[in-house]
Order: sequence, then structure tokens, then C-alpha cells
Amino acid sequence: MQLKVLERKQNEIMVEIDGEGHTLCNLLESVLLEDNEVEVAGYTIPHPLVGKPILRVRTKGNKEPKEALREALIKIIERGRDLRKEFERTFKEYYETGSG
Repeated sequence: MQLKVLERKQNEIMVEIDGEGHTLCNLLESVLLEDNEVEVAGYTIPHPLVGKPILRVRTKGNKEPKEALREALIKIIERGRDLRKEFERTFKEYYETGSG
């Protein structure tokens, strides 16, 4: 995966994400929109065969877009860790009770 900043303004950033698709971009968009300081978060994939989504983030002004993006990525990582722990706990419980 490679990132390329296409445009940067005071409250807005557009980033091309080479090598990713809807899975990551949709998740990133959702988490960004949970932030009250994010005014707009969305992505487009100009051509489905090229696979270079363009993510746009605009904030209300109290937070830089790159900071909102960084925080969203941290939340995604933390949620992934929480999900892994829950899977491990659940499967350990499942196999210890003889259900599996």
C-alpha cells in the first residue's frame, strides 16, 4: 500500500491509496464520520481496474484532517485488537467446554 497526498488545504486533504479497495476505505470512512470534528469523509474509486481509491477528509477547523485520519486509523487498530481478543476468548471457552 502506498499513500500519495493529492491535495492539501487548511481543513481538507485528498489522499490516493494505492493497493486498497472498498474494504479498507469503507471502514476508514465510517470511523472518520464518528468524529464530530469531521465534516466530510468519503472516497471514490475512479476506475475499478486501477484500484487507487481517493479519500477526502474535511474537518470543521478545530482539528487538522491528517490528525482526524491518524485518530481514525488508531481506532481501527484498537478495534481489531479487541475483536481478536474476543475471538480468542470465545474459541477458548468453546473448546474448553467440549462443544468443539
